[in-house]
Amino acid sequence: MATTTPPLATDTVGRPSLLVHASDNVRVALRDLAAGTLIEDGDTSVRLVEPIRQKHKFALCDLQVGDTVTMYGVTVGRATRAISAGGAIRTDNLAHSTDSSGDVVRREHWLAPDISSFADATFDGFHRPDGQVGTANIWLVVPLVFCENRNIEVLRQSVAEALGDDPYRDYKRMARAMLRGESGDEGSPPLSSPFANVDGVRFLTHHQGCGTTDDDALALCRLLAGYITHPNVAGATVLSLGCQKAQIAMLKQAMKERDPEGLRPVHYLEQQASASEDALIREALTTIFDGLHEANKVERRPAPLSKLRIGVECGGSDGFSGLSANPVVGATIDRLVALGGSGILSEFPELCGVEHELRARCVDDATAQRFADLMEAYQRHAAAVGADFSMNPSPGNVRDGLITDAMKSAGAARKGGGSPVVEVLDYTEPATRPGLSLLCTPGSDVESTTALAGSGANLVIFTTGLGTPTGNPVVPVLKVSSNSDLARRMADIIDFDTGEVIRGEASIDELADKLLQQCLDAASGRYTTRAVSLAQHDFIPWKRGVSL
Repeated sequence: MATTTPPLATDTVGRPSLLVHASDNVRVALRDLAAGTLIEDGDTSVRLVEPIRQKHKFALCDLQVGDTVTMYGVTVGRATRAISAGGAIRTDNLAHSTDSSGDVVRREHWLAPDISSFADATFDGFHRPDGQVGTANIWLVVPLVFCENRNIEVLRQSVAEALGDDPYRDYKRMARAMLRGESGDEGSPPLSSPFANVDGVRFLTHHQGCGTTDDDALALCRLLAGYITHPNVAGATVLSLGCQKAQIAMLKQAMKERDPEGLRPVHYLEQQASASEDALIREALTTIFDGLHEANKVERRPAPLSKLRIGVECGGSDGFSGLSANPVVGATIDRLVALGGSGILSEFPELCGVEHELRARCVDDATAQRFADLMEAYQRHAAAVGADFSMNPSPGNVRDGLITDAMKSAGAARKGGGSPVVEVLDYTEPATRPGLSLLCTPGSDVESTTALAGSGANLVIFTTGLGTPTGNPVVPVLKVSSNSDLARRMADIIDFDTGEVIRGEASIDELADKLLQQCLDAASGRYTTRAVSLAQHDFIPWKRGVSL
């Protein structure tokens, strides 16, 4: 049966506040509102009894202790003290609460968006022997254990110096100039690379691989296998100490699961079996430069959008994220899915409270049940270490209007759009089906972005309301702001601004079309994302059960 849920409001033209869903009993302030302001909406009106800051919520009716607060049409909390109509919703009067206990009726029909303007669209990517298509062409250098991080850094600096590809060269020159008493304001142009078809060498470091459980070591190897076999990766050099828990054999088995025909070139080097550090570094450099010569033979060629898989992520969210950036991204994913492509929605703690809606979108009972099982298992893991999903919102989230995890989740889930959920993945599992997938990750944005790439996303869209520089070593991360103030203040990290939605100057559909086109440009190498320009190569594996 088709969904009968009333649509979420998007019309903000000239309005001081917004009722997001017809069944909500709170409104969102779209700008700072003074005490005494009269808010009118049709036949109802409420006068504010105190000042309401932009992005924050106020009650539309008197609420008593225990009353449910509803936003986005779902429960986002319960009142812990009486709240007067026109009063602000705060941490001292609202506690996290959800209600996903109702019967789930599967939605059988999805109204796909208009995709006529993208009917013949392609992107220019790097075609791999296994049929995957990359949006970048990278040689990867990977440590199996934290003991090799120092050698990884030696290789990073050596290769950067050789290729003239040091992303910090201007800062180093600035520091030298300042030491001499000069201003150091003028930059220097980068040296041209001899590998025109290669986007660079990426060097991973991490703090795992030993002193952990067998499950942690296995998860690390599966994650690294996902990176080495990623469509954006031409091949890899792997450094092992030798005695650590995450053994080369374990990684090779994970590689066999991902790449059964052994099509991806990988070189495994073990320090304890090497004659010396000099010999290890020399051999590693040889594999890197030999790999670059081979990778440079691959050129970008047109690819169908079925080869594009976009992971969606948020970090530093604010009270506008669920009204502008996230729904624009969701509409973009809907367009991609309708065109035969794929999306991945992660951050399970930030889906808390909307589980029933996502289960209703699952294509079959088994998919819906797996989502429920993984959510419950995650909550048990968190509880075992004294944590709870309600702890997820950061001080910055709360300060900018996201009072409870359920409130944050209801807005965060909108990044996934409205298309059917075709598969549910546990951490490190690869996405295999076209359409929208759900991936079990923490809400921590770097850990989640790391996981999205490991499961096969070859592009990531990342929404933020407060500003965060997160990037990824192998996947371009396109940063989307929820408000124009952020886009102006932190223009060096923001790629796309959705503040026009809040001001009522553009619709979600209009911006989704523009964002999809920017995604195709980024996937084709015609647009360089801010995170790539800043060499923001964040990589943090998830130590399960600890992070929210």
